[in-house]
Amino acid sequence: MSRTDAITLPDAGPNVPSQMWRMLASRSATNRLPKGLDAAWDVAVGKVVPLVPRRGRLMREAADVLALEGDYSDLSDARLRDVIDDLRYHFRVGRQTTDHRNHAFAVVREVAWRKLQMRPYLEQVAAGLGIYAGWVVEMATGEGKTLMATLPATVAGWEGRGCHIVTVNDYLAQRDADWNRSIFEFCGLRVAAIQGPMTPPERREAYNADVTYLTNKEAAADFLRDRLVLGRVSRLPTALLEKMSQGRRVMEQLVMRGLEFAIVDEADSVLIDEAVTPLIISGATPNNRQIKAFEDGARMASQLHENRDFKIDQRYREIKLTPEGQHLAMGLAEPLGGIWSGARRREELIIQALTARHLYQLEKHYVIQEDKIVIVDEFTGRLMPDRTWRDGLHQAVEAKEGLEVQPPKDTLARISFQRFFRSYRRLAGMTGTAWEGRHEFWRIYHSPTVKIPTHRPCVRKEAGTRVFASQEAKWKAIADRIAEVHATGQPMLVGTRSVRASEHLSQLLTRRGLNHEVLNAVRHEEEANIIAGAGDAGRITVATNMAGRGTDIRLGHGVAEKGGLHVIATERHESGRIDRQLFGRSGRQGDPGSAESFSSLEDELIIRYHRRFAAHAGGDEERTGAREVKAVKVAQARAQSMSLRRRHEVLRTDDWLDEFLGFTGREA
Repeated sequence: MSRTDAITLPDAGPNVPSQMWRMLASRSATNRLPKGLDAAWDVAVGKVVPLVPRRGRLMREAADVLALEGDYSDLSDARLRDVIDDLRYHFRVGRQTTDHRNHAFAVVREVAWRKLQMRPYLEQVAAGLGIYAGWVVEMATGEGKTLMATLPATVAGWEGRGCHIVTVNDYLAQRDADWNRSIFEFCGLRVAAIQGPMTPPERREAYNADVTYLTNKEAAADFLRDRLVLGRVSRLPTALLEKMSQGRRVMEQLVMRGLEFAIVDEADSVLIDEAVTPLIISGATPNNRQIKAFEDGARMASQLHENRDFKIDQRYREIKLTPEGQHLAMGLAEPLGGIWSGARRREELIIQALTARHLYQLEKHYVIQEDKIVIVDEFTGRLMPDRTWRDGLHQAVEAKEGLEVQPPKDTLARISFQRFFRSYRRLAGMTGTAWEGRHEFWRIYHSPTVKIPTHRPCVRKEAGTRVFASQEAKWKAIADRIAEVHATGQPMLVGTRSVRASEHLSQLLTRRGLNHEVLNAVRHEEEANIIAGAGDAGRITVATNMAGRGTDIRLGHGVAEKGGLHVIATERHESGRIDRQLFGRSGRQGDPGSAESFSSLEDELIIRYHRRFAAHAGGDEERTGAREVKAVKVAQARAQSMSLRRRHEVLRTDDWLDEFLGFTGREA
């Protein structure tokens, strides 16, 4: 799905002069993709990197940290603060050693116990050491990533150049900052959270904190705004001349102080799944003729028929006009004149209208709120009210739905998330599903991946995938299975891929008299509360696959004896990591749990990526053969391969723009 952020550039307030120097000093060129033999060598290295034994080393070093617990557990708060001041000095002046790092982690463990009554255990310390080293760490769901992040973030904060902890939404950013605040403050650090409504002075204050929690969108948008403010001032010599000619005017408008160290939560989602999403800062350019063209295009598209006038390639989500369609389009457009006179522009507008009409569906790709099109994120199922599709697609969808068409906007600056995160001097990530993306993490970000063992053995039981000939048969079987499990009192989390699917299942359950919660594209705080209670006995929660990510599902009283949380995936996602993330909501911290998945030959994944099997769809029977189950896996593998190629294409485009255009006011 092609989507972009459209963000209005706010007025900038006063700023300290040092901001400019920090921004320019930290603006090292991002690592471009290697070419030729260098590219082949880099791929070869990427195959070897995951084989290097890192987990054992981290576990041994973590054991050394735990051995220091007795050195600090009996100290008074005042004495512990003296130790912190001494350690902070070594990190601030860059004289830290491995021994200093181990003692620093041991001190933060002790502070966490005194303030939160939680002491990071061996596996959390090992993960924290991996994060501090700049690696991507896989920790299973429920293993305590939020607390773990305080270990490397505190030490990075002591270095004095700022640490960004990137979360998936504003609610989690504020929640985690508040929850860990007492730890950071005891360690002499200031913590802040960036929120969407903040003014530039408030953002500047938050970025000047030692540890800043924020979303990837807010970080990249603020970076772009600062680049627009700097304009042609891209190097320190130019900045010195600018300062002499314009004084403090440019310097006083920046909000960030450079990109030093980022710890990315849900790294697979942010650094891989959303990596190709370009974030754009744009300005309005009202154009009544363009608006009318979108409305005319929607009217014409309604008169064209599939297979006769146009053909749809579901796999690539592309539409092409047939010769008959081209002739009909020319006849429909002839009375309009203007931009409809040119064949190329005419076909572009009609194909855009057809794309909006046939490939973008209400309650799957978008919803309508207050007479506005609001995009639904295909990975999380959450609403994205501040994003718009680009190249006129958003306006085409508005015209299709009969809404007021908003004028397209001019791009002032843009950057993809993968290029933005490659601009940090140090980058680390944490997630429950990193291992499948280990080669991509290395190739794009040159970050090794390490898999941390669970604190307690995982005893979740996975029943595999059931495949049905049609969607109707699949949904009936899912409703039957939910009723069967519900009768035992075992709570269930049922994952769907779209708003429409969750509403459809909700109707089926309502007809059967099964009480349930539906979670799709709601406020993050409400989402977290619903997910947190999904482990209570007899609870049925129907949610988009990624809903509530970042919130633990704790088992209610007596649920463990009933088998723990049962997870049902109603459709395989294009990325196997997201399926595994959904299953990972069950069986946390050694709890019992179970999971199973359902698919049909009419699912979008099969239709787009395994058309041979899609041709056999239909009927109400269950396909129990190994060929059908393998077909689902093959389709998923093809989808993942295509997504990988698309991300690499975006990266190559980023490198080309960086090499030949630089920052010209339109690209950052």
